[in-house]
Amino acid sequence: MSTETNTERGVVFRSTGSWYDVQDSSGDNIRCRIKGKMRLKGLRSTNPIAVGDAVQFIRSKDGTGSIDSIEERRNYIVRKSVNLSKETHIVASNLDRAYLIVTIAKPRTSSGFIDRFLVTAEAYGIPTTIIFNKFDLLSSDKEALLRQEELEGIYTRAGYETMRVSAESGLGIKEFREELNSGINLLSGHSGVGKSTIINMLIPGLELKTADVSESHSKGRHTTTFAEMFSVPGGGFIIDTPGIKGFGLVTLGKSTLNHHFPEFFKFLHDCKFNNCVHMGEPGCAVKKQVEAGKVSKERYSNYCDMYKTFEEGPYR
Repeated sequence: MSTETNTERGVVFRSTGSWYDVQDSSGDNIRCRIKGKMRLKGLRSTNPIAVGDAVQFIRSKDGTGSIDSIEERRNYIVRKSVNLSKETHIVASNLDRAYLIVTIAKPRTSSGFIDRFLVTAEAYGIPTTIIFNKFDLLSSDKEALLRQEELEGIYTRAGYETMRVSAESGLGIKEFREELNSGINLLSGHSGVGKSTIINMLIPGLELKTADVSESHSKGRHTTTFAEMFSVPGGGFIIDTPGIKGFGLVTLGKSTLNHHFPEFFKFLHDCKFNNCVHMGEPGCAVKKQVEAGKVSKERYSNYCDMYKTFEEGPYR
């Protein structure tokens, strides 16, 4: 005699590797496993199901469920998996916006990391806002403040929105909460940038675990183990993800890398050659704009580093 009922639709709110918390149409969370082997067309991944996925599941009499299928994703963010036998790890899916939380100090987020994340988001059509946290630390560090202002200028001119916040003082938290009042929003960043502290301020009573940055290494410590989605008071959802040490592009070829730098793209048709990749070709309009100071030299340098890192396969 079957112990299962009919198929239902739900959204994955939490992934712990083998179990998934799926929220049904009534807002109840059901603990689910995957039914059999599930493979995704065209994507080799260590996690076939990600937070944000819309799924069909079958509820059992014991209160758990089994995921039968995944609906087609609107988009997703991927990174290179630590499991070398596979290529990718899906960070989250079906996103309306990504927020990359960065810090100028304790720890320092490099522009190379920022640009790799932005290119990943651009490749999957996900708009991104850069959140500069720990602004309170810059009041006594003029050099760090100037560096933040420089980066804010670089990314604003490239077409990205930026915000200043301080989880310590509360600066910008109200405005940030208003940004999140609709859709599914990803929060990502290095360990130690204050992501969990910010989420605790955005959602009172949540009390996610936090940890101080190591004074000896100026690096953060992992406090988030699994990706999880939370409801934001007033509307909207945020997906909290484990701190990411590095971002690689695992599904992109170098010939299209330049398409994901918005400030490059508008000059592509002005290049002498239609297959110009802006790596020293004669008549390159993008390189001309870099030399004229209209395109960031730092962004261009990061682009060159990414391009050179490509070998036969995708960027690692």
